[in-house]
Amino acid sequence: MYTERASRLAGAVVWTSTPAGAGTAPVLPDGCMDLMWSDGRLLVAGPDTRPHAVEGPARSWAGVRFFPGTAPALLGVPACELLDHRADLADLWPAVRVRRLRDRVEAAPDAATALEEIALDRSVWSAAPDPWVHRLVERLEEGRAVSAAAAELGIGARQLHRRSRAVFGYGPKTLARILRLRRALALARSGVPYAETATRAGYADQSHLARDVRELAGRPLGELLRGGG
Repeated sequence: MYTERASRLAGAVVWTSTPAGAGTAPVLPDGCMDLMWSDGRLLVAGPDTRPHAVEGPARSWAGVRFFPGTAPALLGVPACELLDHRADLADLWPAVRVRRLRDRVEAAPDAATALEEIALDRSVWSAAPDPWVHRLVERLEEGRAVSAAAAELGIGARQLHRRSRAVFGYGPKTLARILRLRRALALARSGVPYAETATRAGYADQSHLARDVRELAGRPLGELLRGGG
């Protein structure tokens, strides 16, 4: 069973996942990065461009999902270095520091809240994300074209691509596709017919929606919704 709540860290979400039935649905690209805890390990989920299959036996997870583009400033590592990858936090931070944090989470009554507090502590002294990050995400979520968003931000195409790789893990066009997929899934899950979902989410037509869902989520839209992905 999956649950989430808004975090005290702006734009972030605190979540937990416990085994419920057979199999675990793949994690779909969402533009975000996560700090996670499971079986005594602290891990970081990098940005995804394809569905991520959770390997190994079913187990409980807790995590903090950061607003798109904000995790690299907190973690001190470019997002592109973690693209489509899960890494032990000890591979990114000094082992002594990670050991202290692991002990802190293990001793806490609620692992998810402990992770949130670690993220809040980190945010106090880490560099704040540049305002253009939030502004770009907002405009792409509204369905603006990348070129229009870049013009509004006053950032050239090459510079925007370079900056985007550092904070999102990929260029702005990939980010736009992933955010559009999120809009489409939200609409389809709410019962909006597929053709209308395609139009409202910003696709050329229903076939365009179907192709993008297959490429980014690995399954047809109907199968994805039936499986709870």
